[in-house]
Amino acid sequence: MTPPDRDAVMAVLDTVHDPELRRSIVALNMVRDVVIDAGAVTIDVKLTTAGCPLKDEIQRRVTDAVTPMEGVTAVTVHLEAMTDEERAALRHGIGGGPAHVSPFAEGARTKVIGVASGKGGVGKSSVTANLAVALARQGHSVGVLDADVYGYSIPRMMGIHRSAVMVEDLMLPVEAHGVRLISMGFLAKDDSPVIWRGPMLHKALTSFVTDVFWDDPDFLLIDLPPGTGDVALTIAQLIPTAHMVIVTTPPLTAQKVASRSAAMARRVSLPVVGVIENMSYFVAPDTGVRYDIFAGGGGEALATELGVPLLGRVPLEADVARAGDDGLPVVAARPDSVAARELATCADAIVDAVGVPDPAPVGTRDAAAHG
Repeated sequence: MTPPDRDAVMAVLDTVHDPELRRSIVALNMVRDVVIDAGAVTIDVKLTTAGCPLKDEIQRRVTDAVTPMEGVTAVTVHLEAMTDEERAALRHGIGGGPAHVSPFAEGARTKVIGVASGKGGVGKSSVTANLAVALARQGHSVGVLDADVYGYSIPRMMGIHRSAVMVEDLMLPVEAHGVRLISMGFLAKDDSPVIWRGPMLHKALTSFVTDVFWDDPDFLLIDLPPGTGDVALTIAQLIPTAHMVIVTTPPLTAQKVASRSAAMARRVSLPVVGVIENMSYFVAPDTGVRYDIFAGGGGEALATELGVPLLGRVPLEADVARAGDDGLPVVAARPDSVAARELATCADAIVDAVGVPDPAPVGTRDAAAHG
């Protein structure tokens, strides 16, 4: 059997994508050398960092791609870190625009959705995580910015247990369930409290927007902290094209507080596209009987007050909390459950409200390279 030539192997490697950068490892100049001895193929791959958390995945992708080639009897993959010069060249090549400039300013194709609530405890982060997964399952490229700096919880809900990787001064989001995520949870050690004044908060959020390789997603969801503080002002400055979704619960007391977040959004010219009522009702799993545990109709009242649609009523289900604790949002864990279907409906309604982004420019990203 005739072994493959080097050009044939390189052509196959060109179909292998780095799991974080989502581009061909050949185009990224990550393939240092290919040596073919009879049918044995040895491939040297350069990693962005020596401690790359996805090195095993890269090794698997390369091995799986080359092994089926005709004439290949064995594949060996050697991994080593890039030099400082190589890493700087890579950073320059993927930067995508001027440093420290928001990629979501006026004219950007990404649809940005801020998810806000007036108070904590209404399930805003859970709603954000599930909306993101629902959009990803529809085939969209999705990012999540966990802007709840003091109360970050999205990494755990998405099942992420590692830090983000830096390439020079550029942070690479961590991906789970087809969603790319940046959170303060990647920077805080051992769940330590974040004790910052306003200027530090503004600087961190600015970095999360401008110094992250977001790679031109279709949708960016922002999990905002409860209330009407500094974060909303910073987001309004950095992402003036953002739309807002308000999450509330049925009690009218929660609705009244949530209306302040809507008023804040409108004051800084961020349009509210709709309201999601979470923990809307409970369906007994043994009898199927529906119970309205929290009376009030706060979601519908808030939507009427704001003159926007009620995007959905998400029931109170144990599986929602359980899936979040297990790092698997209910939309992925139990897509046929009532809560998952309602969250998917909410995602559809948001897309209808803000529109589908224009197609990404050819070559900016490869949506099929999610792994």
